[in-house]
Amino acid sequence: MNRNTSRPLVGIPTSYAQEDERGLHRVGGNYAEAVCGSAGCAPILIPALGELHDFETLIERIDGLFLTGGAPNVEPRQYGGPPSRKGTLHDPKRDATTLPLIRMAIEAGLPLFAVCLGIQELNVALGGTLHPLIHEVPGKNEHRMDRTLPAGERHHVRHPIFISQGGVLDKLTGGQREAMVNSLHAQAIDRPADDIFVEALSDDGVVEAVSVPAAKGFVLGVQWHPEGREPLKWPLSVAMFEAFGDACRAHCDRRNAARRDFRAA
Repeated sequence: MNRNTSRPLVGIPTSYAQEDERGLHRVGGNYAEAVCGSAGCAPILIPALGELHDFETLIERIDGLFLTGGAPNVEPRQYGGPPSRKGTLHDPKRDATTLPLIRMAIEAGLPLFAVCLGIQELNVALGGTLHPLIHEVPGKNEHRMDRTLPAGERHHVRHPIFISQGGVLDKLTGGQREAMVNSLHAQAIDRPADDIFVEALSDDGVVEAVSVPAAKGFVLGVQWHPEGREPLKWPLSVAMFEAFGDACRAHCDRRNAARRDFRAA
């Protein structure tokens, strides 16, 4: 990949937190670093402003959308689920930003890569539902972060995934049927949206990756975290970020070509 040319812009929606009477829009540093270093793109943060945004302007200016993980759960009212258990963390400003932005990005053919909370947002935005506490579903394993481990070990591999034939991951792995991933989530996909293709399942049947075959651009969501320092060394992580970066560069090239044609007309 040629990194000497102008890099495509990738929007990264932030989460919102109220702290000491101040509103903070924030995102984990690993996400921006992965978009820059592994995808070869220029990250730009999108504050969680909800309906205050001009989403059309955002879609016109960026070349890709990267949806990060985060502590909040998508509010159940967004997918017709029962009320959350008391104490569950939600971020309505993020919901009001990411859900419409996802739908508009897919409609516009904008490349999209979603991680952890991001895959859940992708499913809800397209009409799917979620399990708020997957570890309490009979037959499911513990998928939450193991907080007894030192911070540096929490992103280590935890369980296998089984990759579906004919999807994005199948192509990126050259037909590999299995991979090992980490696990740091409580919420997970229940019913996949109609337009979604299930790319991979865990050994206990949890949806671990999805794509949108009918989309005009690259769309991939994964339930695990490929953006950490150690996970970024995994061949699958490298392949996913490079594929996303390539899709963003292609989108950027098309957009620049259209601008040149317009000016020349």
